[in-house]
Amino acid sequence: MKNKRLKWVGSLIGIGVSILILLVGNRGRLFPQSDSTTSLPTITFTPRDLTPTQTSPDAPQSGPLFANPDNPRYFTDGILVNGKYKVVYLTGSHTWCNFTDCGNTNPPPVFDYNEFLDFLEAHNHNFFRLWRAENVRGGEDGDDFWFYPMPYARSNSECCAFDGGNKFDLNQFNQEYFDRLLERVKLADERGFYVSVMLFDGWSIETKFPDTHQPWKGHPFNVNNNVNGVNGDLDGNGQGGETHTLANEQITALQEAFVRKVIDMVNDLDNILYEISNESSGDSKDWQYHMINFIKEYEATKPKQQQHPVGMTVAWPNGSNEDVLNSPADWISQNVDIESPPVADGTKIIIADTDHICGICGDQQWVWKSFTRGENPIFMDYYDNAISGRGIPFENEKQDEIRASLGYTRNYAERMNLVEMAPMPELCSTGYCLANPGNDKPEYLVFLSSGGTVAGLLNRLDIQRNISLDLPADSWVDVDLSGSPLELLVEWFNPSDGIIITAGTIQGGTMHTFTAPFSGDAVLYLYGSNP
Repeated sequence: MKNKRLKWVGSLIGIGVSILILLVGNRGRLFPQSDSTTSLPTITFTPRDLTPTQTSPDAPQSGPLFANPDNPRYFTDGILVNGKYKVVYLTGSHTWCNFTDCGNTNPPPVFDYNEFLDFLEAHNHNFFRLWRAENVRGGEDGDDFWFYPMPYARSNSECCAFDGGNKFDLNQFNQEYFDRLLERVKLADERGFYVSVMLFDGWSIETKFPDTHQPWKGHPFNVNNNVNGVNGDLDGNGQGGETHTLANEQITALQEAFVRKVIDMVNDLDNILYEISNESSGDSKDWQYHMINFIKEYEATKPKQQQHPVGMTVAWPNGSNEDVLNSPADWISQNVDIESPPVADGTKIIIADTDHICGICGDQQWVWKSFTRGENPIFMDYYDNAISGRGIPFENEKQDEIRASLGYTRNYAERMNLVEMAPMPELCSTGYCLANPGNDKPEYLVFLSSGGTVAGLLNRLDIQRNISLDLPADSWVDVDLSGSPLELLVEWFNPSDGIIITAGTIQGGTMHTFTAPFSGDAVLYLYGSNP
């Protein structure tokens, strides 16, 4: 019976492929195209009828980001556009050494920050995480990996910390650290970038790979590295995981003093967000909640009382998505299935980060799936192994397409009336659709993944099976346009080469089937033709 069923499924797949080939052969008739195509990198998208208008002299002006009341999947900077808050969609690449220099020499190589900003600008990115390391020495591949600068000053005489320098005086800040922080955030602001300031790092306090990774040996809260007698290893196991809990009031007070100093330096700037910690362990939940509330309370005491978004990223190991969802954070990053991102419902702003999903990974399909599910996707980019690779020769053959697609999604985010759009997977057979069907200017943005046609047939048959086949690269999608009984313009975008193809118009009001007029992944954009 099983063999007969598989044979029948194979026949059905063959029929589906044959139909696809027929559709591809008639694509010119089905989807009339313009005589010209345009390369996306040279295009300037202008939002349709979205000229900013202030409703009154007292209307909010641009300021720090906050959750958009009109579409809480995204941020806004407070600017009103036609009576609604403008969406600020965040996307971009980030890399480990972009704040704390790091490398296999002491001192480590100096990271070229301006060149990094050039790189982000060239890819049309607008957001990155500004990475901090807490330990002065000790990387994932062994002890001989250094970080600079540290926020604490060295003592005048007592030697030696694990890196060979004088021990740290935890009662004295190293102003160079905070001056660099201010300078880098300001430079990013001048060039239009939002920056997430990382306050702590779970990879700096305890091992993630016991054979090679022992960062606690180089941490200032290790009793061997400071002159203050502070000992963050409460249980004597040679690790400092307790420092990211509330177990030691002395250490919590030191951390709060550090956070106050950071806020004092950058609170006046509008382009910052805060991240409590990168991948602390699952035991850190209460400590992270405490720090989120501490930032909000301290910012409220400042002269401008500016509140900046505070984020919580999922713990690792033993992390829980429920912990970040239930946190007092304004934005979160989760550990989810990269093949099927969750649908953002607006409970929290989701900054979907490959770092917390699968590390050095991803492809352009993930970018578009994340975007059409209402998330803000960002990429853990090793950037340049020579100066930012953490001493490990990372590789990701898909990195160029990811970088490009992040910028492409930003183009569409700024072109569309995103404040009115929501992920509506039920409207398209691929399950990846941002839509605003119900007004006089409807919009639909649909993602079709290469090879998705056969996968769709199997799903409809409720067959959970990975089958390796030579598939036609073109894809089709059913889109329910019953909520938009208007004439719609049809546009195809090829994320593999940045080409836009206009394809005439269709009449909405019913279900339509569309076939991509090129090979590979495809993006379908439908929008009302009324002026």
